[in-house]
Amino acid sequence: MTTETEEEWAVILGASTGTGASIARALAGVPGLHVCGFHRGNHPDDARLTEAAVRATGRRMNWLIADAGTWEGAEQGCAILRDLIGPGSVRIFVHSIANASLGRLVSGDKPLHPKQIEKTFTSMTHSFVYWVRALLDQELMVPGARFLALTNPNARYLIRDTGAIAAAKAALETYVRYLAWELGPLGYRINALRFGATRTVALTRVVGPERLGGFERRVADVSPARRLCTSDEVGDFVSILAGKGGAWFNGATIDFTGGESLASHDAIAYGEALL
Repeated sequence: MTTETEEEWAVILGASTGTGASIARALAGVPGLHVCGFHRGNHPDDARLTEAAVRATGRRMNWLIADAGTWEGAEQGCAILRDLIGPGSVRIFVHSIANASLGRLVSGDKPLHPKQIEKTFTSMTHSFVYWVRALLDQELMVPGARFLALTNPNARYLIRDTGAIAAAKAALETYVRYLAWELGPLGYRINALRFGATRTVALTRVVGPERLGGFERRVADVSPARRLCTSDEVGDFVSILAGKGGAWFNGATIDFTGGESLASHDAIAYGEALL
């Protein structure tokens, strides 16, 4: 007996490590999607582990190594996908690119260069729009398909050296609202998932390895669960969004911080470990 998702796919940008890898594993399990993952080739061992976990569920896994954070990358990637998996085959697209520059905006010894700011916005924000357009142009999405952008509470907090990232995430959430309005009548669903601090390579880079322990303890202190979110929990929730239970989410920035976002009203309590 076949299922309706047996020949459907998830396309995930940034699937080799961290949250993107957890989402790939989860979607292969439920609702049982094959996975096409894009990554820049920086973590080959992690990519192999992700592939093994996906294949262990009986699903297929294809890797494409490319810079997915540009318009050219989106166009070329979707052309390859059409030849590889065929039109009308993608159930969910997940944008999990973490390619940003850290630094102050105008002060300090070496503030961000305009090219660094532009790269951060192009990769983490504008490329979501580029991929949505390219996927639709290539007719890759199934009816009722989902588009998901990953965001975080940084859009609301003050965290050291992350001004460009915070602004990019805020703009990404705005893009989601407008895309949902444009594409809702066609049956597509576009959302952003805001999850809390999660132990990943990206978090270690933002906070710094020497500050990571103190940061995690502070976040746990202000979280109702007294701990950090896990990548697997994010993956499990994306499985819900990809299935029938996620059909009415649209244009939303879904708070999946476990209550961590409650701390956004107490900048001193949260910010002491971050600034």
